[in-house]
Amino acid sequence: MSMIMSVSAQEIIEEKSETKKVNDSVKTEGRIKVDGVAAVVGDYVILDSDIDKEYAQIRAAGGSIKDFTRCQLFGKLLEDKLYAHHAIQDSITINELEIRNRISQQIEAFIAEIGDMKKLLEFYNKDSEEALREEMFEINKNGQLAAEMQRKIVDDIEVTPEEVRQFFNSIPEDERPFFGTELNVAQIVVIPEITEEEEQKVIKQLKQFKADIEDNGSSFASKVVLYSDDVPSRKNGGKYTLNRNRPRFVKEFREVAFTLQEGEISDPVKTIFGYHLIQKLKERGQEIEVRHILLRPEITTQAVNKAREEIESVRQKIIDGEISFEDAAREVSDEEETKFEGGKLVNPLTQDFNFELTKMEPELYAQIQNLKDDEVSLVLQDEDRINRIKFKILTVTNRIDEHEADYSRDYLKIKRLALQDKQLKVIDEWQKEKIMDTYIKINGIHRDCDFNSNWLKNQ
Repeated sequence: MSMIMSVSAQEIIEEKSETKKVNDSVKTEGRIKVDGVAAVVGDYVILDSDIDKEYAQIRAAGGSIKDFTRCQLFGKLLEDKLYAHHAIQDSITINELEIRNRISQQIEAFIAEIGDMKKLLEFYNKDSEEALREEMFEINKNGQLAAEMQRKIVDDIEVTPEEVRQFFNSIPEDERPFFGTELNVAQIVVIPEITEEEEQKVIKQLKQFKADIEDNGSSFASKVVLYSDDVPSRKNGGKYTLNRNRPRFVKEFREVAFTLQEGEISDPVKTIFGYHLIQKLKERGQEIEVRHILLRPEITTQAVNKAREEIESVRQKIIDGEISFEDAAREVSDEEETKFEGGKLVNPLTQDFNFELTKMEPELYAQIQNLKDDEVSLVLQDEDRINRIKFKILTVTNRIDEHEADYSRDYLKIKRLALQDKQLKVIDEWQKEKIMDTYIKINGIHRDCDFNSNWLKNQ
């Protein structure tokens, strides 16, 4: 269990059993050790069982525990507690409601891994789900504090063109990175239109929900569970936290939510996701807690067929040479993010048009892997978080074969590497300084770990 508490040196339990170091992990011989204090970092205590729970977190997230030794996980816990301790010292705040929402998702993942709630409670040595949630809250809160502290350390770090040049020149020629085959991908998207009749249906239904809640005492949360198309929020009654200073939701949703009084329910609100019924629950300073019901208008068969026929026609005109792919994208594509660039996709990792083949998302790779340069794909049916159905065609342009890093051609990639290198150095210096300035005590067998950082303060 990870919890914040003040601990004096007298409270540290020294391990006296014999230990054996095996492959960077440590085992206790001859007896089963009672869960005890493995370390203290500032105001934080790390228990032996916390390391086991780190393994559980990795499994629940779909990771492989074979990739980590016990000492490596212990070292990660030490780092997290160091960051969290100083986050509190620096008065860094976090959104507690978001953390509790995340815990519900984690519990589902744990149960899928372990089997049922009873086994999960046994693993965490808890007698109730409420106690489990409180412990997981502390674990998640401390992890969030650590992440925010790291972000604060590197937030203002930038690299100048001269630093990028020096970084590149410092790499020996025979050690310079290779960049894999890159290409540009363009697409044209046609989305079936939603009819006015279908929109009016959901508006009418939401108005009926509002009347039923206000006039008949019906439960808002029950209607969320039964009807809302926002599936992830169903389990917590459609609740979200909004912050005036950190926009997370679409403008139309936020503008209405912040104008409501506590307990008030809005009229139907239209956004790119559909139509919402919003209720304001609480207001705390810059934050408000709301819940909503989302209804998405149905897409008629006629609209689907019309969209498919339109994109089939466009594809044929491109193949026949009547129009270029770029001009067709500007004229008919329904995807605002790409149409004005001739349909070219932006790589979300690099913010340019280049996609490295080996790092491409599997779904996109599967769609373009067999395309030759400037060949147009067949019409593909797809969906995204906004559109339940859409049709698209893709093409591949400007292929660059695998090559050694070139300063001019690969400047943006080299700049990112230089920035990462500078950030790591700043974090390393911060950690060295804070380790020496912070009360840290490591107990028993854990002192035999081969740490990368100077947690034992031997230097």
